Amino acid sequence: MEPWLAAHLPVLDLALDAVRAVQRASARRTNGQVAPGPVHPDPVHPGPVHPDPARVAAAFASDRVLALDGRPVDAFAPLSGFFRTSDGWVRTHANYPHHRSRLTALVGLPDDVGRPAFAQRLAELAGQELEDRAARPATGSGQGGGAIVARVRTEQEWRTSAPGRAASSGPLVRTALRAEPTAARRRRVARAPLTGTAPLAGVRVLDLTRVIAGPVATRTLALLGADVLRVDPPVPAEIEWQHLDTGQGKRSTVLDLRDGSDRRTAQELLDAADVLVTGYRPGAIEGLGLEAPRGVVTGRVSAWGDTGPWAGRRGFDSIVQAASGIALLEGRDGAPGALPAQALDHASGYLLAAGIVDALTREGDGPGVDVTVSLARTAAWLLDLPGRDPLHPAAARASASATVTVTVTHAGVTTARPALPEHDDYPHPAHPWGTDAPTWRPAPPR
Repeated sequence: MEPWLAAHLPVLDLALDAVRAVQRASARRTNGQVAPGPVHPDPVHPGPVHPDPARVAAAFASDRVLALDGRPVDAFAPLSGFFRTSDGWVRTHANYPHHRSRLTALVGLPDDVGRPAFAQRLAELAGQELEDRAARPATGSGQGGGAIVARVRTEQEWRTSAPGRAASSGPLVRTALRAEPTAARRRRVARAPLTGTAPLAGVRVLDLTRVIAGPVATRTLALLGADVLRVDPPVPAEIEWQHLDTGQGKRSTVLDLRDGSDRRTAQELLDAADVLVTGYRPGAIEGLGLEAPRGVVTGRVSAWGDTGPWAGRRGFDSIVQAASGIALLEGRDGAPGALPAQALDHASGYLLAAGIVDALTREGDGPGVDVTVSLARTAAWLLDLPGRDPLHPAAARASASATVTVTVTHAGVTTARPALPEHDDYPHPAHPWGTDAPTWRPAPPR
């Protein structure tokens, strides 16, 4: 077991399997081999190099090895974390300013409240009530809708619940032909042929993702040679350390999809793309007026999946851990704890990348292919894996001496090396957020 991923649950096994899925999909594309799915073993092309467990562990624990001018980062804001309630525990997420504002409104406190006063207030409230009220749509009425709170559940409670049953059903990576009307929008350019030695050379990826899982997927596609253009709204700006941690190999631009001119620019980019990757809840992108043309592969990661009573809810890795029973398994003495890495995010990102690569290998001039993963389905996979270790040692803290072989430093920014052993570094460090033009690179010659 790698010390950074020491846990009750077999996190390293999850991580290695997810990385191998990308290796197998990349090998299949290079060899023109269509496979049943990215997480199925491929005896013909199993992947040329075995992943290095230390490299994989560092990549999954990237927020713990990331350093800016030698200083580590704090991955969670003061109001993000576990809090006691009158009937148990909840986990909150308030890393973005709008999430913090909705959370403080939920409990009737001023936006500048400190953690001690916030914790005292939550101790007076019931966890189920907090979760239910947070899940309501945000209305601006000050009632707390749109906040992100999950009640901490046991594994059994989650498995027998309606959202838990929905989360554990179906494949890890769902792939389906997209149902398109006869008058479906058509791509402006034909898909580029495979060129050079990179599996995704000539492939254009429009990246509309945030936080970790989606950006890990698109960073992996960039590592495999794709031209990845990440598009963010101007507000809220992405958290700096997250962008530096997952933005390698991509270009970064800013467009406001609620503005007509910027939305037209985004649609023009999409019309010339091969892949669209999103990290929003089901229907969010369509609600902004974007339409994926015929033949474009769409990849999407969500918290809870497309079915079940929680399909439309917001969520993050830490929130899924709390709701699914993982937090109590990783806790001590009845108090909840967390996995030693945002493993659901990272594993889902690699699974999504593998599914997209396979979809590109299969896809010709027909209708588009939709590839979807969810953090909750990945959590169910982790909970079902054998090899639990309730007596595991505490996860080790990253140190400069321990990370020297698994990290790389550019201009004072230290990040984990790629998990894929075929690559020693990403094509380039993360560009400064929002500084690239909203255009594609010239297509390679045919």
